Amino acid sequence: MFSSDNQARVSFQRIFWGLSLVVFCLLWVPPVRQFFFANLGRWLYILLFASSSSALLTPLVRLLAHRTGIVDRPGGRKIHAQPTALLGGVAVILSFIGALLANMILDARTVALLAGGVVMALVGLLDDARNVPARYKLIIQVAVVLFLIYSGIILDLFPIHTTWGYLLNAALTILWIVGLTNAMNFIDGMDGLATGLAAVISLFMGIVAFQTAQPFMGWIAGAMLGSCLGFLPYNFRWNTPASIFLGDAGSTFIGFVLSALAIKAAWADNNPIVSFATPILIFWVLIFDMAYITLERTITGKVRSFREWIDYVGTDHLHHRLLGIFGDRKKVVLFIFFLSATLGISAVTLRGATTRDGVLTVVQALLITLIVSILEYSGRNSSK
Repeated sequence: MFSSDNQARVSFQRIFWGLSLVVFCLLWVPPVRQFFFANLGRWLYILLFASSSSALLTPLVRLLAHRTGIVDRPGGRKIHAQPTALLGGVAVILSFIGALLANMILDARTVALLAGGVVMALVGLLDDARNVPARYKLIIQVAVVLFLIYSGIILDLFPIHTTWGYLLNAALTILWIVGLTNAMNFIDGMDGLATGLAAVISLFMGIVAFQTAQPFMGWIAGAMLGSCLGFLPYNFRWNTPASIFLGDAGSTFIGFVLSALAIKAAWADNNPIVSFATPILIFWVLIFDMAYITLERTITGKVRSFREWIDYVGTDHLHHRLLGIFGDRKKVVLFIFFLSATLGISAVTLRGATTRDGVLTVVQALLITLIVSILEYSGRNSSK
């Protein structure tokens, strides 16, 4: 017999799935579609389309994962006690792409972005099933980013029409996209963490998109936000473990799309400080985690070469260290959500800010980072 908690959980999932089915079916009705476009906005239609389709697909891919044996089994560094499905990213990816295709909002660069994301997802899916060596994944990731650069998605921090400027922009583009893609993958270590963090990042990217009159960026961010929100109830449950994980396919796809979208976007009109600081603040948690573990592993001698760094697997990420402080995974996940949202709010307030205000906002983010670093250091000591 089910306990009352299990019965409530099953009832919620059935209600959530049923409501998602109703919403998804209604969105295909032409008058409903036209009403959204004329009165409520295309962004809301895309958001609901992505979230409802993700909610509907997740139980199906969960069943497929168990039947094909693509599951994450307990043991080693794993914190879950039962084999858990790894194909959650497939539901997110199909919902995201479906929401864009259903609304015909693709341009050449968006097609290149989606093509690169699909390649990343396929490599991640192969890794979920067969365990691809990290160096091979890195080579493919760099090749995909080079394809994006060829397609015109490249940073423009330096003069793009000079050889040295183009090479510097290309190098920074590779560092930004590959770094954040892997950072999203690395932070996917607790139930709901990567999915929820991606939703927070997508939310603030969407807000900035409409602040700066970039509807395409807003629609893509809305599709990612909806896909993550539809998947989240299966991946982040308060009293029970997640029933499905994103897997490498999902986390790398999400990290790649969001980081590439940040390069594709224009963040400010004429203020370079605001243009530089806004995406940094929105992605701050991922940037901080990657920078922190790189410095800590290098200084302590845990890694002595680049190859050792890409092959190193440890429990020294932000969420691991905070667990030593809070002692509860749900509190850690919520803390990181609120931290990211705090910095995201700082990012959206930069619109129209002076250069001085932009600099002060970045300094504020650095001070927040110092506070979190102290917490992390305390967490490391308490977990010894």
